[in-house]
Amino acid sequence: MRIIAAAGFLASLVVSGLMASQSARADYVPPFKGNDTGGIIAYSMATQVDARQVAVDHCARYGKVVKFLGVQAYEGGYISFSCRWVPYGAADRPIRTLY
Repeated sequence: MRIIAAAGFLASLVVSGLMASQSARADYVPPFKGNDTGGIIAYSMATQVDARQVAVDHCARYGKVVKFLGVQAYEGGYISFSCRWVPYGAADRPIRTLY
């Protein structure tokens, strides 16, 4: 019985040693991420491209219009937006611009 307990203890030490030797890594987050309900645009990307047009084109793919929710205007911040259905009284679907 002591041999089994010692073997289990040794195995747990080996596993914890292997886990401790691996470096921690952060997952990659793309500068633009979204789905049919909205998305986020990295502030660093927004300084290089027209963030409003990127959001409008994204929401138009789903037949919706964009509504901006918030801006974190510093490096590492995001611009958040939601995609909403076309308001009542609008005759057509949103137009997607192609450049």
